[in-house]
Amino acid sequence: MRIEDSDRSVRIKRLRKKSMELPLRPGVYIMHNKSDVIIYIGKAKILKNRVSQYFGSETNHTEKVRQMVAHVWDFEYIVCDSEFEALILECSLIKQHQPKYNVLLKDDKGYHYIKVTGGEWPTVKSALQRTDDGAEYIGPYSSGWVVKQTVEETRKIFHLPDCNKTFSEKKGKVRPCLNFYIGACSAPCAGKISRQDYNATVKDAVAFIKGGAKLSVKALREEMERAAESLDFERAARLRDRIRAVEKIGDKQKVTFCTYESEDVFAFAGTGRIAAEVFIFRNSRLCDRHQFILDGESDSADFRSAFLKQFYEEHEIPPRIVLDDDCDDRELLEQLFSERCKKRTEIIIPKIGEQKKLVDMCRNNAAEYLSECTGRKGSQLKALDELAQMLKLSAPPRYIESYDISNTQGSENVAGMVVFLDGKPLKSAYKKFRIKSFSGQDDCRSMAEVVERRFTEYKNAENYDEGFGRLPDLILLDGGKTQLNAVTAVLKRLQIEVPVFGMVKDGKHKTNAIETGGGTIAIKSNRQAFTLVYTIQEEVHRFAIGYHRARSQKTMLLSELTAIEGVGPATAKKLLGALKTMRAVKSASLETLQSVKGVSKTAAQHVYDYYRLEE
Repeated sequence: MRIEDSDRSVRIKRLRKKSMELPLRPGVYIMHNKSDVIIYIGKAKILKNRVSQYFGSETNHTEKVRQMVAHVWDFEYIVCDSEFEALILECSLIKQHQPKYNVLLKDDKGYHYIKVTGGEWPTVKSALQRTDDGAEYIGPYSSGWVVKQTVEETRKIFHLPDCNKTFSEKKGKVRPCLNFYIGACSAPCAGKISRQDYNATVKDAVAFIKGGAKLSVKALREEMERAAESLDFERAARLRDRIRAVEKIGDKQKVTFCTYESEDVFAFAGTGRIAAEVFIFRNSRLCDRHQFILDGESDSADFRSAFLKQFYEEHEIPPRIVLDDDCDDRELLEQLFSERCKKRTEIIIPKIGEQKKLVDMCRNNAAEYLSECTGRKGSQLKALDELAQMLKLSAPPRYIESYDISNTQGSENVAGMVVFLDGKPLKSAYKKFRIKSFSGQDDCRSMAEVVERRFTEYKNAENYDEGFGRLPDLILLDGGKTQLNAVTAVLKRLQIEVPVFGMVKDGKHKTNAIETGGGTIAIKSNRQAFTLVYTIQEEVHRFAIGYHRARSQKTMLLSELTAIEGVGPATAKKLLGALKTMRAVKSASLETLQSVKGVSKTAAQHVYDYYRLEE
């Protein structure tokens, strides 16, 4: 299968030619690297159309796709009778081969159980594995925090012990600990509760763990009413307090957000590195959660589809799957999951109501988890997410470039380019431009020249990671419709597809809107997207005007030197370049001036005499 191509362009041409010969039928394609290792598996509705896209123009490819294509040496394919059949085969092959460039979910957390020990005095505790010791195990749970939280809540509500003491009905043998005196434990170690009552309490606790707050409260209320009818008011009071504790815990868990008995909620945050958060609801109660950090160019519809396929290879499929945004192959995935679990499964994208609030909570947790793992602030991620929604971008813009022009009535016409990565300034990527194609003041022509120079460099660059070799996710111009139209025309001519918008200021020179070309979008000052856009506009203005002032000051200094007899622009530049400041030039000795390379002795003498005469 190995085919020796020394030149990358030759290999891409060969692969494109092969892809154009593929059938116009659904199927699965399998990409191999030079060592014949499978690096990517995908499905296609039409094999020829899908596979040929990889080996055409790279303009619309994400960074991950570029990297994958750079390693593809050959590919094979399997024709299927339908797109659904191709989907099933794709899932099976990905699970079997675990290709490098497919979305792979690696959860490093082991399984956890809630253990109810056997014997006359059972206890409730957490366990890392299931053993044949006569105990009852509830689970498994993939999240240790769920088990820990549930065990702690159960002990608080039912006043169960958290120690390893030996329990007995004989009183006075052991002095109870502080937990008994603060009402957190029934103290079976000191004989403060009968074995019969203790076992009944443990039974109620297990029912609470398995059934959740709603079912537990219903059973406890019925038991309380029976105790009251039989005039056992002491037991009825204990049950009343227990019901209140269960309801309080239920409120704390926010389970009222889940109005359905069984569903999984998914949300994603970030680009480049993506955090995925999954809430698992059973019996209308949050019973488990999963968190993943994944590599991906964006949380796109394609990414969500790939994530769901991989997630449900290992997890129970509920009747409802709730997503924060749409996914590819939605109907096919519903059909696949329904066949697997033998019951109807639907994928929901809520827009309003309690389910939307639940999705928002899930997304906020994903952003916080990404912040913990990457050091990026949750507020920055939320600002990028808001900006993407406001501008109708397919994904939050991770790499943003912004441009501004600065001059004084056409003189020293310059531009500045700033870069924001993940909502923070990336100063190593800032660029300065001197306008070269014309003289005078014309912000539209200046902006067009700068953008053309920048993206001409991109098309000539071989490195996609540094400097001008990286394609931004978004361009923000300091200006309105005229600047936007000028830049859009340049990008269209260069065949560069990047979203471009203008940043508009009000009469007080404050950011207040985004120019789209077909109108403006007002930005509310209380939104985090506003703070981000305002910061970008202020930063690019500061950078451009700083460069302009530096150029103007240098021009003034050169003019002062060229006023001296025998000193031309070239000599003035060499003097300032060598001695750095005008103060150093003025105070320099004759020997120092004459030692500057390229400065004649006569010119040095004139400069020396000029400033001594001034003194």
